[in-house]
Amino acid sequence: MVGRPAVPEVIWARPERAGRGPKPAFSRADIAAAAVRIADAEGLDAVSMRKVAAELGCGTMSLYNYVPRKEDLYELMLDAVSAGYDYPAPSGDWRADLLALAHQARAMMHRHTWVPRLMSPVYGFSPNVLRYLEYALSCLDGVDVRFGEKMELIAMVNGVVTTYTANEIATAERSRSLPWSQEQEQDVRTRYLISQIMTGKYPRMAAGFAEDPGPIDLDAVFDRALARVLDGFGRP
Repeated sequence: MVGRPAVPEVIWARPERAGRGPKPAFSRADIAAAAVRIADAEGLDAVSMRKVAAELGCGTMSLYNYVPRKEDLYELMLDAVSAGYDYPAPSGDWRADLLALAHQARAMMHRHTWVPRLMSPVYGFSPNVLRYLEYALSCLDGVDVRFGEKMELIAMVNGVVTTYTANEIATAERSRSLPWSQEQEQDVRTRYLISQIMTGKYPRMAAGFAEDPGPIDLDAVFDRALARVLDGFGRP
């Protein structure tokens, strides 16, 4: 296949377009933007070199001169959406700064619901991802721990955000595929749960729901999950 490498390669180390010829008709940013539009509208599985080429108005084979592999296309997409972060000056409160960054990440994943599927350390070397990491590390400048521990913290925070948001997205997508509303299903399941708890077989569950009947504040749960990770940072 044209331009497809036979050995591992980092897309960012390649020229914008391989080979000779006239000035490239497209940039990586153009290609990434087209792929993101397709993924946002139709889902990640709909992204293909053929569809991206059609979106750009070029031949599929010519696209491989710019992007040798589909995996490279995914990396371009992740880098493109990572450009949307805001990086205010660190406040001096590293916990608050990382929590704010986590909220930005969660919002970004809800805008681009395919992102959690692509989250991988393999895609951690793109320009905007490196910018994200550098900013997160700057928020931790005043914390007296080794670099490796700081990177572990950032990875754990990202893991919580990705897992939590992926579950939110999956729940919403499942609801959209059903002929009833999420509220209707929740009502049916809640009534069934109450009927089981009322049997007396689950006294701890009964005591728990009597103490806290809900509803669950998902935003508060998100903050508490992150707080537990942040609270443990730096402790033996």
